Amino acid sequence: MPGHENSHASGMPPRRLTRDELAILESCPKTKFQKFLDYVVCFLPVVAGGVALWEYNCLPDLQGNTHGNDYNWFILALMGLVLIGFLASFCGRRAFRWMRYKAPFYTFVFLVLAGYDWLTLKTGGLPLPYFPWLDQMLEAAIADWGYLMDCAKNSLILLFTGYFIGVGAGLVTGIACGYNRNVNYWIEPFTRLLGAIPSTTWLPVVMVLAATLFRGSVFIIALGVWYSVTIATKTGITNIDPAYFEAARTLGVKGMRLVGTIAVPSALPNILQGMTQGMSTACVALMVAEMIGVESGLGWYITWQKSWARYGNMYAAVVAICVIFVLVNTLLGAIRHYMLRWQER
Repeated sequence: MPGHENSHASGMPPRRLTRDELAILESCPKTKFQKFLDYVVCFLPVVAGGVALWEYNCLPDLQGNTHGNDYNWFILALMGLVLIGFLASFCGRRAFRWMRYKAPFYTFVFLVLAGYDWLTLKTGGLPLPYFPWLDQMLEAAIADWGYLMDCAKNSLILLFTGYFIGVGAGLVTGIACGYNRNVNYWIEPFTRLLGAIPSTTWLPVVMVLAATLFRGSVFIIALGVWYSVTIATKTGITNIDPAYFEAARTLGVKGMRLVGTIAVPSALPNILQGMTQGMSTACVALMVAEMIGVESGLGWYITWQKSWARYGNMYAAVVAICVIFVLVNTLLGAIRHYMLRWQER
């Protein structure tokens, strides 16, 4: 690798290779035909998008079914994003590897969309009103966009309020239990009890005792997050090599400074893993709380639309929930990757 000669000449230790550099070195050289096939695979999602458009516009609809142009614009937008990714694959090795890895899945997504449209709009294999075709879902989402966004905002407020309260409480109890045996003696029985019972089990009791439905839902979400973060933090701290603490004490670090300088940094991978697990628990608790007791939010919106048999609106909210949860987990993954970037060096 370039730069290694200079490091040896200057007496500096050689730089460790990153994962991307190791992958490049370990990969076998490809022939021109293999490279051509790789680019064909990268372009397959665009072809699959064209198939979805052909299916939607050229195959006859089932008698009585009609469709508009919203689905066409939706597929064209997805094809545009995929085409940008394909063109970017010519600009750099990393972009090419990413597109080559994702292309088969994107192709599958387009084919699934085409298959679902064929089973609903074209043949009626999946009957109305329970399975509206995609154009109906898009029309429902566009028509009720403002209310959907308001419900999404309320869901995010409830989710993050409970999540951050649970993370804060979990860090406090997890650090205390992992660092102090006396505290662990009193807290551990409660973690064993609450760990065996899903947090949503307490929903009927909490909704009666809580001052408001919002506070009760926050408590349910925070309870599940608290357990995940507490266990992960405690495990991370108890698994730290005692020699690290002894070395820090030798250097004059004492008392609570050991927590900030040794315990928390060393347990950070476990803590972040617990926070990711806690978000999954929070999402489940959020949906249950909204469907049962909260007066606004995407979970409540789904129950409301289902009661009126407006399945297009219901599925639009389900898609909105999936998109929001994917974005939230992607954000958490990016934060985790950034904070643990030292592991890849």
